[in-house]
This record gives sequence, C-alpha cells and structure tokens, in this order.
Amino acid sequence: MLTTAVSFHLGKPGVDPDIVQIVLTAYPVGFLIGCLMTRPLVARFGHERTFLLILTTALLSALGFVFTDFMPGWFCFRLLGGMSMASMFVVCESWINLYAEQHNRGALFAVYMLTTAIAVLLGQVLVAMVGPQSPHLFLVATATVLVAFAPNFAGLRWPALPPAPADPAPADPAPAPGAKADRRLGPLALFRLAPVTVVAIFQGGITNMNVFVLTPLYGTQIGLSAAATVWLVTTISIAGMVAQTPVGWLSDRFDRRLILLAQGLVSVTTCAAIAWVGTLSVPLLFVLFFIYGATALTIYPVAMAFGASQLHTRHMVAASGTLLLLYSIGNVATPGVAAGLMAHLGPPAMFLLLGGGAALVTLAACYNLLRRPVTVPIMQNVEERL
Repeated sequence: MLTTAVSFHLGKPGVDPDIVQIVLTAYPVGFLIGCLMTRPLVARFGHERTFLLILTTALLSALGFVFTDFMPGWFCFRLLGGMSMASMFVVCESWINLYAEQHNRGALFAVYMLTTAIAVLLGQVLVAMVGPQSPHLFLVATATVLVAFAPNFAGLRWPALPPAPADPAPADPAPAPGAKADRRLGPLALFRLAPVTVVAIFQGGITNMNVFVLTPLYGTQIGLSAAATVWLVTTISIAGMVAQTPVGWLSDRFDRRLILLAQGLVSVTTCAAIAWVGTLSVPLLFVLFFIYGATALTIYPVAMAFGASQLHTRHMVAASGTLLLLYSIGNVATPGVAAGLMAHLGPPAMFLLLGGGAALVTLAACYNLLRRPVTVPIMQNVEERL
C-alpha cells in the first residue's frame, strides 16, 4: 500500500523525474541492507524483540510521509521502509523454520505465503478505497502498521520455540557468538548444501514481483484492453493464492526436490506455450497464466522448506538473510533486462527470462536428486572448507 501511495504522489506534476527515480531506488537499497543487518539483531535480542524494534522503524518510516514533502526525507523514509520489510521477512521466515517440524514445514510456509499475498491485495484495495491522491493515504498506511502492535498491546506472546537439538558430534561444542559456525552463511555454502534452494529462491526474485510489474506491459504490447490486462494480473495473483495450501500439503508428504522438479517443468512448459500460442486466444491466455501463477509463485515456500530441512537450527537466521538477499538481487536486477528483451524481441521475450529461471530450477532439482542426501555433518564440513 505504501509503495503504491508513494508512486502516485511522485507522479504529480512538477516532480523532477530524476528525483522520482532516486526516491524509488531507496527501497530496494534498503531491502538489501535489511537482509544483512537482521542476523546480529536476532542474535542479540531474539526474534520477538527484534520484530518489535523493526516494526517501530517501519512505523516511523510510514509516519514520516505524513509530515513532509521534502524529497531527501522521502528517500530516507523509503530506505527505512525497505530495511524494515526485509528484516521482518528474515525474522518471520527464520522463526517459522525454527518452530516448524519436517512434517508441517511446507504447510506453515504455505500459510505464510498466503497471508502475504492476501495482504498485498488488501493494500491495493485500501488504496482504491481511500483514493490514490487522498492526503489521508499515508495516515491509513501508518494505521495498518500500528495494527501489528495489537497482539503485544493485548499481552500476547509468541509461542515458545522447541529446544535446539544437540550437535551430532560431541566434540563440537556450542559456538560462541561471533564464532565461525555462527557467521552468515554465504551463497556458496548454501549452494553446496542445497543447490535447488539457492536457484529456486533466485528464481522467486525474478518471478514473484516482476511478473506483476511486467504483465501490464505484456498485455499492452499484445493489444489487450486495459480491463483485460488488469484481469490477467489478477488471474496470476489468484492462482498463486489458491495453489499455496495444496502445494504446501504435498511438499510435506513427498520429497520436496520432486515437487520443485515438477514445478520447474510445468513452469517452463507454460512459458513456452504462452510465448508460442498464448496470443491466439484470450481465454487460452488466461488459462496458461493461471497455470503459470499456480506453479511459479509456489516455488519459493517449497524451496525455503527444503533448505531449512538441511540446516542446523543455529544457522536458520543467517541462511534466511542470505536467501532473501539472493531473492532481492533477482528482484532488482531483472526488470530492466526483461523490458529490454521485450523492446528488441517482442512481447513473448518476457517469457524467455521467466522460462529461463524455471529451467534453472528444473536443472538444480535434478542435480539435487542425483547426489546423496545432505545432512548437518556435511554442512559443518562445508563451513570448514570455506
């Protein structure tokens, strides 16, 4: 909601386009910073206190838009907003991984993703209800952040996390803060542990947000009306929400690498079908977009659940931060590439990029299936080599 509100206000006459670009860039930059700063905060204050600290920062960043139109201030508010959002994702996802067990991790992540998708839709509904140009839009956004404090005001606490399992090797003592085992897990260490998770999270960054950004451009270029294009975007969103729960249920009952392999294959096939025959029939195009949304938008939680199943509990927060960093890099780096491909090769080129990401997930799932299962001791060996 806040992102849409800022974009609308920056679109008013008289605002320098260069200033607009700088202010909009602040959010992804802050998002990257948030991925890096959360682990030490959780290590020092714990998940619940860190969440409240971050929520306070988010409240201040939203409230700042109410009091000033000073563009350097808006840059700082968007930077704080990006930091807060990334940190909240890291806190929530790492806490879910610590709280969940192998038999229900996929289902819990599906609920988490479903909640996020519903919240995104409600944010746009609130923008429409209040009015895109309303002076009260930022006040409403601030009020929504305040709602997140309600459980704490009511005296409710987060459920207790289960005790961490003992290390498999008795000679491996619990690491002291700042020790090597407690460091941030880099992408290389995570790739050696669960290649399909690293590739799938990066694919999620390419897909999960950019498909909503690029689909209106695609619809316009193939000659769809504005109303049909809006419904095409809505179709993807609904497909992702509808599919989250059944995919999460399946991932708790079958090998998650097989689920990711199937998701990658279906996504690649659907992208190829949209590129070749999608424009022949509008109803067919909607069906193909629904199938794509139901598969591509559910890869992220399955990949996170599989990666978490391979980690020792003390690595959960660090791994969540690294994976979210990969996600945000894919999110930031690919829209310009996709727009350039569409400009030079035509609208179907959008699915060269999206299909390429899905193909990488398919290959990584095959590779992960062919090699032997990875366990915590192997993770420790990986860290020692790095």
